[in-house]
Amino acid sequence: MSLKSQTANALEKSNVSRYIQLASMFRKWVENGQWSVGSQIPTVDQLAKQCGVAGMTIRQALNILEKEGLIERFRAKGTFVRGKPQRNLWCEVHTDWNGLLMSRSDADISILSDTPNQTLDQSGFEVGNVVPAYRHLRRLHKRAGVPFLVADVFVDERLRGVIPEENFSKTTAMRLVSDLPGVKIVDARQYLTVDSADLETASMLDIALGGPIAKVQRLAVDTKGDLLLVANGLYRGDMVRIDMKLIK
Repeated sequence: MSLKSQTANALEKSNVSRYIQLASMFRKWVENGQWSVGSQIPTVDQLAKQCGVAGMTIRQALNILEKEGLIERFRAKGTFVRGKPQRNLWCEVHTDWNGLLMSRSDADISILSDTPNQTLDQSGFEVGNVVPAYRHLRRLHKRAGVPFLVADVFVDERLRGVIPEENFSKTTAMRLVSDLPGVKIVDARQYLTVDSADLETASMLDIALGGPIAKVQRLAVDTKGDLLLVANGLYRGDMVRIDMKLIK
């Protein structure tokens, strides 16, 4: 099957705008060296013919790559590859307790909303008993100015005043309830699923609608069986790595 046919079939199978799909494909070509750094890429007309789409669609796709700093256009000379996609913004999702408490110092956490006295449905959790009320914080995590995680964190309202306020914009979710006076975590769980970004998530994480995301839920239970913390995180699929320690 020709590239034109393959591209046409792929574009037809998705509801995502064609130029966004093409931008993703071109980005992969830069990443895997098919379009090597420093090389000149085909013209808009050539790409349009090659992919079986209109020239305007190609231009929209290339505009995205240009904004990302992957290509550079020169009048009367053409378009050249400037650099590969940045892949060093890993957010490691650890699978042990110590790993969950780790926080890279170069991450910037901003609080998007802070709502008191929220309730949670007990049927949504396999471990722990929900408490009467939670403080709900929505937090956006960035590294080098690039968003990689948006998280909804629910903390037992009874811990208000116990957790230093500055911690909410500095530490990982699990660390919020670790090492608190009079509080002992006896059960902690982490669940991970793969999903696609809806409109709100895509906007906050600056990714394409329908782009891959990792959904991570973390739970912390104390000695009384109370569910002190629930953290629901949505990670950019291109900036997350699952770190599993299989042997000690």
